[in-house]
Amino acid sequence: MKRRPLAATGIEVSPLGLGTVKFGRNQGVKYPQGFELPSDREARELLALAFDLGINLLDTAPAYGLSEERIGRLLPNSRHDWVIETKAGESFHDGGSHFDFTANGIRQSMENSLRLLKTDYLDVVLIHSDGDDARILRETAALDTLLQMREEGWVRAVGISSKTAAGGLLAYELGCDVVMAAYNPAYTDELPVLAAAVAQGRAVLVKKAFASGHLDKFGGADPVGHALRFIFAQPGATSVVLGTVNPKHLRDNVAAALEALGA
Repeated sequence: MKRRPLAATGIEVSPLGLGTVKFGRNQGVKYPQGFELPSDREARELLALAFDLGINLLDTAPAYGLSEERIGRLLPNSRHDWVIETKAGESFHDGGSHFDFTANGIRQSMENSLRLLKTDYLDVVLIHSDGDDARILRETAALDTLLQMREEGWVRAVGISSKTAAGGLLAYELGCDVVMAAYNPAYTDELPVLAAAVAQGRAVLVKKAFASGHLDKFGGADPVGHALRFIFAQPGATSVVLGTVNPKHLRDNVAAALEALGA
């Protein structure tokens, strides 16, 4: 898979990224079926397979339970072979999400991510929105703290995993490099974010491409291919983040992406 520039950050990412929520958390998730967390061997082999298939982008977060810690222990190849995107502002413990968008909370979250991921820099850090995107961006210290840590060299690119089109557009206005936005054939409310990314030279990481596993929403005989063709038809879609712990699904997703991209 040919790498794509992540805005003007100097980072290049594969058009598919591997989402790792299933590496570390199986409580309070929105998938149609339950699942067991993979063993260390299974997680390590899946990471190696992703790399062999051309994927260099990993999506993680403190709210993904053990995901960051497991990536830090199990990541194959050199750290510099990977683009690690994590988040700040949300954690998950005691069966629920907890949010902290204070300057101290964001800085502590990033320092903890650096420790767990066993790295001295983060490629991308996104604010993990609780849904009130505009309030977080305008009224809390979250974005200013991320921008300061970018200036200090701890992170290369910053942005928000938003819940609204207005939030994504505001993030670009306020200096974010990247927005993680939901987009798929059954949900197009955040299409303006993808259009703005093209116009402004920013990046979009697409989440919920498969509607959190609810592929039946798309209809047709090939919902995976349909979804990826639909998304990659938008030039603003820098990379599509797909979460799986199933090697066959990973191979199939890459094959479908290559076909959708005309590779």
